[in-house]
Amino acid sequence: MTKGVVLWTIVGANLILLAAPTVIVLAASFTSGNIIQFPPDGFSLRWYARLLELTDFRDAFWRSLQVALICTALSLPVGTLAAIGLARYRVRFATAIQVYLLLPFTVPLVVSGLGLMFLFGAWGILDQLWPVGIATCIINLPFMIWAVAASVNALDPDLEHAAANCGAAPLPAFLTVTLPAVMPGIITGGLIMFVLAFNEFIVSLILTDARTVTLPVLVYNSIRSVVTPDLAAVSVVYIVVATTAILLLDRLVGLDTFLKSR
Repeated sequence: MTKGVVLWTIVGANLILLAAPTVIVLAASFTSGNIIQFPPDGFSLRWYARLLELTDFRDAFWRSLQVALICTALSLPVGTLAAIGLARYRVRFATAIQVYLLLPFTVPLVVSGLGLMFLFGAWGILDQLWPVGIATCIINLPFMIWAVAASVNALDPDLEHAAANCGAAPLPAFLTVTLPAVMPGIITGGLIMFVLAFNEFIVSLILTDARTVTLPVLVYNSIRSVVTPDLAAVSVVYIVVATTAILLLDRLVGLDTFLKSR
């Protein structure tokens, strides 16, 4: 009984700590006052209306969306083929590739961002938006590979062998058997890549300028001067994007399937 009380106390405390920032931001975005405070000073949608009027934030949102779409579009074929190749075939330099998959957890993003800045600067493409999408794909690609690899490892090889025995060539067998079987991992990885790219801050801070600034960078630049409730409304945009991704994941794949694959 005592162990159960301690366990649920710890779980409850963790849930409160995790939910508190989101609740505070949500409440602060609906305040009728001129400053962020909790509890909010009345209820109003004025800051959401103001947010629609701020062209800088609106343009930055669309730029962040473009970056996320570019990153996702690149990661889907690259990450899927890489995951299937690593799981199904003997690949040269497999150890080096496995080390690369650990880089997002070992190398600071600022280091990766600086390296990409020098590379893109040498190529003369640093002042454009699409390289930011490529950069976020490069840095976050391991998450896509891991998501697909979980589905590949759960795939029964006999299904592919059966397709070959029925006369299916490698490409038709891949398109009709392997690809549909690993689709949950592809969808999961794609949604993860989209959210990570949309929220990317450090790499975007290094690679963007005033003409290509993304939403996270614009929010950072804004809070350095003054923190107003419209920034809380912007934060709610991120909450909505993350919630939408989770709902899509549950709808298309199922959260239970996703959690079991981790």
